[in-house]
Amino acid sequence: MKKIQANIVVIDDQEDILFAAKMLLKKHFETIITLNNPKDSIKVLSENKIDVVLLDMNYRIGYEDGKEGIYFLKEILLLSPATKVVLMTAFGHVETAVEALKLGAFDYILKPWDNSKLVEVVKKGVTQSRKEVKSTVSQSVNNFFIGQSNAIVKAYDLAQKVAKTDANILILGENGTGKYVLAHYIHQQSNRKDQAFIHVDLGSLNENIFESELFGYAKGAFTDAKNDTAGRFELAENGTIFLDEIGNVPLTLQAKLLQAIQTKTITRLGEAKPRKLNVRIIAATNLDLKTEVQHKNFREDLFYRLNTMQITLPSLRERSDDLVDLANFLLEKLSAKYDKYNLLFDEKALAQIKKHAWFGNIREMENRIERAVILCENESITVADLDLESIEVFETEKDDIQLSDIEKISIEKVLQKHQFNISKSAEELGLSRAALYRRMEKYQIKND
Repeated sequence: MKKIQANIVVIDDQEDILFAAKMLLKKHFETIITLNNPKDSIKVLSENKIDVVLLDMNYRIGYEDGKEGIYFLKEILLLSPATKVVLMTAFGHVETAVEALKLGAFDYILKPWDNSKLVEVVKKGVTQSRKEVKSTVSQSVNNFFIGQSNAIVKAYDLAQKVAKTDANILILGENGTGKYVLAHYIHQQSNRKDQAFIHVDLGSLNENIFESELFGYAKGAFTDAKNDTAGRFELAENGTIFLDEIGNVPLTLQAKLLQAIQTKTITRLGEAKPRKLNVRIIAATNLDLKTEVQHKNFREDLFYRLNTMQITLPSLRERSDDLVDLANFLLEKLSAKYDKYNLLFDEKALAQIKKHAWFGNIREMENRIERAVILCENESITVADLDLESIEVFETEKDDIQLSDIEKISIEKVLQKHQFNISKSAEELGLSRAALYRRMEKYQIKND
């Protein structure tokens, strides 16, 4: 039997599972890579073209909720969108696996698995991965959208100028404005483009694992430290580390981050000797860090270390000239994803796209268009498909309405629509749960 030329990664903390999967899959696929730590997948994906990842959902003793699997699923999809992730889970955790399918997982397999079923799912994953790569390569448009409005052109022009340097960069902008895309663009334009691009969502890191995740740890440093493990900074060696949501790092941990940036070294937990770093740092936040410094919520010295170059991304409210082009770009991208070609917006949908406030920015627009592509029953996407008909439209010419007032009203309407279900409301607005909570606190919105 001829093997399929494909690269498969299997991630599980149990050696017997890794061995069994490798013995089975190597009969059918050319390259099988086994990892006992999901963190190592970041480096493997940065250096290799991986078709399918088989990912266990739980790794630490006593943590059986699948959150680790969900976290690394998101990381893998960010780093390598064409890679198909198949989750491995026990029967009792099927609900979590089904939830992961909504986040982009390709499929899931129950442990202990049926050999023929596992091979079949991986083959399908390889086929779909190759199809998406081919579609991406054949597209006449880039994998990202820049636009023609002055503010976005200025931001990307500046990014291109500083990309070839090793200067630290701070990217500012509201949630959903494309900070990750810009950071990755800078990396791709830099002299480090052939090295790793490591994304770290600092907003989702628990304080208890902050140091171990960023700086790594030695075997025996704590209860579950079974092996020497590199942190995110080391994984980004000679490449770029993108510190997303930098404004959410607690003051108590900012000093440790500052030391790593200042000295260009890190020290793993459980070790005494520092390790040298050669890493390009890009940070991003939706907060006004100058104000955070004034309020003593952010260290001034860390701010200036990060802020060698500052790039601000405009909101979609400041990019009215780009709305239709951006919507058409996203429609083309998502149509290819779901094999539904020749889709177009009808005239009313385009008019509503131009008028809608888009407080969730590009993320909100992408969410709505993806929903429309899935639900539309013909080749014309309507206002109803976009779920914009129940959203009040605000004209930007109304000088008597402040943007903050419009945002508050929009958030209240969506929250009421979903009976204050935070997850559903955040998804519709194109915000993270944390960002929605911050806005609710800012505008004193409560579920009375």
